[in-house]
Amino acid sequence: MQNVCKRSKSAIFSPKRGATLMIPGGQDPLQQSFTETLPTEMSMRIFSELDVRSLCRASLTCRHWNDIIEGSDQLWRSHCLSVLAICRREVDGDRFAGCSWKVTLVRNYRKGCVKRRWLKGRYSNIRSADDIPSNSMCPLDVETWGEILEAELDR
Repeated sequence: MQNVCKRSKSAIFSPKRGATLMIPGGQDPLQQSFTETLPTEMSMRIFSELDVRSLCRASLTCRHWNDIIEGSDQLWRSHCLSVLAICRREVDGDRFAGCSWKVTLVRNYRKGCVKRRWLKGRYSNIRSADDIPSNSMCPLDVETWGEILEAELDR
């Protein structure tokens, strides 16, 4: 059974009978990304559900996804605001300097993760500098190290 869409004049075949959707221009629908068929706003809504690591990986998938993800400062904003709770001074400084949300996030994400781990007491059992894992150190300001020291003394 064939239906014709009056708006786009494309033929639509019923998948129940083994046929496929015909797209104007002859492109195979199975080779299209959802970002090519949905409005950009919908694609951004889908990408906004990803965590930072997944968002970065998605931006490497194809040029179209990269264009959408890299071109949307709003996608990075919410993730950056979660880092803001940990690295307020650094995030505020970067935003004041005119950095985009993505640049601000990239510059402060690792700091936020390191600070969060220290504050949670993940490294409380370390006895010497040699025992500190390499991924647990990064440049932090004096106030941050003061917070970490206070948390350790409270434990």
